[in-house]
Amino acid sequence: MTHWGHPGWFAYFPSNSSPPSVLGELLSAGLGAQCMSWETSPAATELEQTVMDWYRQLLRLPEGFTGVIQDTASSATLVAFLTAREHAGVDPGRLVAYWSSEAHSSIPKAARIAGIAIAQRRIVPVDRDFAMQPDVLAQMTAADRAQGLVPGIVVATMGTTSSTACDPLRQIGEIAQQAGAWYHIDAAYAGSAAIVPEVRPRLDGVELADSMVTNPHKWLLTNFDCSAYFVRDVNALLQTFSILPEYLRTRHDADSAAVNFRDWGIPLGRRFRALKLWFVLRSYGAEAIRTMIRGHIQLGHDLAGWVDAEPEFERLAPAPLALVCLRHVPPALAGDETALAAHNAALMARVNAGGAVHLTHTTLAGKYAIRVAIGSFRTERRHVAEVWRIIRDAAR
Repeated sequence: MTHWGHPGWFAYFPSNSSPPSVLGELLSAGLGAQCMSWETSPAATELEQTVMDWYRQLLRLPEGFTGVIQDTASSATLVAFLTAREHAGVDPGRLVAYWSSEAHSSIPKAARIAGIAIAQRRIVPVDRDFAMQPDVLAQMTAADRAQGLVPGIVVATMGTTSSTACDPLRQIGEIAQQAGAWYHIDAAYAGSAAIVPEVRPRLDGVELADSMVTNPHKWLLTNFDCSAYFVRDVNALLQTFSILPEYLRTRHDADSAAVNFRDWGIPLGRRFRALKLWFVLRSYGAEAIRTMIRGHIQLGHDLAGWVDAEPEFERLAPAPLALVCLRHVPPALAGDETALAAHNAALMARVNAGGAVHLTHTTLAGKYAIRVAIGSFRTERRHVAEVWRIIRDAAR
């Protein structure tokens, strides 16, 4: 096994678990609930409504947002694309989608599945901090409208996968509204951190969004899979996904108070994911979770400082949260990007071969970068100090 829950796990992003979450998952498995409708599992339906509203309040999202649990952010993003396509009400051949060059791979995948042609997918460039440039987005939407195309969806990111860059959500939202496009925010990793008051400003402008996704299974101590999807217009969601064959009809289908989550996403069948999230929130409480997230962010800042203080190491991106992107630059290789990429790839391979820690890489502005993602439930300062020692030893 590759142990994602190990304190030396610094790869990708954390996929967390915790004892209360495991117990919630165990109880859910024992109950064996199929939670497609209120009647098939009323407790699961109502508990999901409760915990998603708690989470909405923790994130300080407007009351107009309603939450539903999807399996992953990839599914939630596809739900946003399909809803946007339905909501636009025009020939899909005219729809245009926009996202930044640093957006997650699930976004172009969703565009492809939703039938948005390659010629109508706009990749917006980023600034020096790897955040979307809103002025270029505005130019793109205006040019498309002038050609008779329809801006269908704009996707912004809070916490990109490569560097945790945060797009200017308010400016992007205003442009999306002016263009009449569905506005979706991908906050899969970093969104959970917005429950911390000093991080919440990075989510400024979320009130302009039509939908947003964030993953409790990354940074909120809830084991995989559990992805929170918030939507402003529930009717648009239902019009996209609701279908009622005779064999699914129940006595509650005519009751507007009965929520059937089978109509809120792609699959018919649903697991009782809300139970493990409820266990986590009730066991730890908001303040304990905030303390954990603050601690991880501080460890990220500490590591960034150690990298900056080391002459032969370079940090390749800002570190606003708990991810540090770095590389080793020996004097003999300075300026040779091809050689530096090969050198750092070999360095990371040596680190991972040891088995004590695990790292992954990315490319930023054409430069190979080693990612150190902090956020596992059991990771402490001593583990971060150890991975830094291992990296330096491998460089030598």
